[in-house]
Amino acid sequence: MELSAEVDGFRLAYDRDGEGPAVVLLHGWPGDRTDHRLLAPLLVERGCEVVVPDLRGFGESDSLSTDPKQYGVDAQAKSVVALVEELGLERPVLAGYDVGSRIAQGIARTRPDLIEGLVVAPPLPGIGKRVFSEQAQAEFWYQAFHRLPVIEELIDGNPVAVRSYLRHFWTHWSGPELDHLVEVYSAPGAFTASIQWYRAGAGSVAVSAAETAPPSYDRIAVPTVVLWPEFDPLFPRAWSDRVDDFFSDVRLRHVDGAGHYAPLEYPEILAEEIVGLG
Repeated sequence: MELSAEVDGFRLAYDRDGEGPAVVLLHGWPGDRTDHRLLAPLLVERGCEVVVPDLRGFGESDSLSTDPKQYGVDAQAKSVVALVEELGLERPVLAGYDVGSRIAQGIARTRPDLIEGLVVAPPLPGIGKRVFSEQAQAEFWYQAFHRLPVIEELIDGNPVAVRSYLRHFWTHWSGPELDHLVEVYSAPGAFTASIQWYRAGAGSVAVSAAETAPPSYDRIAVPTVVLWPEFDPLFPRAWSDRVDDFFSDVRLRHVDGAGHYAPLEYPEILAEEIVGLG
């Protein structure tokens, strides 16, 4: 593990391995850089240089501020961009799911010159008002809950409560492991830092509520592969119907038999698409 230079007072913990075309892997919630423990070695074997950071407020990276704006898309992207530049990575492919997908898309909008392309799993734009359907809200309730101060009293710093809470997501969203996350999310302040993303208004409910399709000249222009799993309870496949409205160079691939946790459930497919794009 290494630490980046500070950006806004935050240092990112990251792992770096391999030689060749660069890839940056971005994790989700609830997760950290170990989300990519199966994917990263596959990419190294295929001749890539792989950089895997903990995002601001996650894992071993800094969580210095109580201001949610320091953990939203723009702030997270700022740290990732600075890491790419600090390490001298030449037009890396960005790959991410969940929170990491949103950050990768944010970088592709603001710094397309910096990257070769994207390989991302949901969330993707195009959800729109469908996120407010009764079925969707039965899944997305946690994003409103994460904005309430009471969650700190009930969960933060309490390993038993952290395990119970994260178990819901790790099993319901089909994740294969839990013990590591309980350990890293149980330290005092760690759980609260991890949910600042939602308090910053970066969750799918808040983003989708304000979503409008851009004009054709303002779509994400870097080559993009979207991987959409079959059994993600948050993002049904029907919601993949509008990606062309937001990306000008995109290919959609459905992944059968998989759930939400992309790098742990279908790392071989991710590796294939990342190498193909790079």
